[in-house]
Amino acid sequence: MSVKAEIAAKLEQAFSQYGFAEPSVSKLQTFCGVSLRTLYKYYPSKEEMIVAALEHRHQRYMALLTKGGPVSGLDAVLHTAQKLEEWMTNHAPHGCMSTLAVASFPDNETISKVVTEHKLAVRDLLAELAESGEKGDQLYLIHEGISTTWPVLGAQAIDIAKQMIRNIIEA
Repeated sequence: MSVKAEIAAKLEQAFSQYGFAEPSVSKLQTFCGVSLRTLYKYYPSKEEMIVAALEHRHQRYMALLTKGGPVSGLDAVLHTAQKLEEWMTNHAPHGCMSTLAVASFPDNETISKVVTEHKLAVRDLLAELAESGEKGDQLYLIHEGISTTWPVLGAQAIDIAKQMIRNIIEA
């Protein structure tokens, strides 16, 4: 992994742990274990650090959703729900980092664009797995509902969603 990618991975961890408002650039630099000069060499602003973290997280998330699962149909969509449960448990117990980024920086066009691209990629994946754009949209809303309600419902959100997924795919 390149130095730039390693820093992006550490930034993702830092923002996941501390949120977006709290960590100063100095704290991020310490968390990344690099000099301030090195951090700024690759990511010259806090905004660019946030974007790098979100893009790194997107790559990891999409890889997790697609790894080792069926290629289409009910089993494929249920596989993504299972992977989402794994993700929320291990990487996002406080909710979706992308949603938190937009909430923290509602007027930042760059962050909004990165988050929108991520969300649309998830929607497109679900449509592909369901072999239907309309069903993909419905599944995407369920997917987002899981990540939004996770801090309150936990694994119960997955159980509820799986039944909804079955109803959509089998309709």
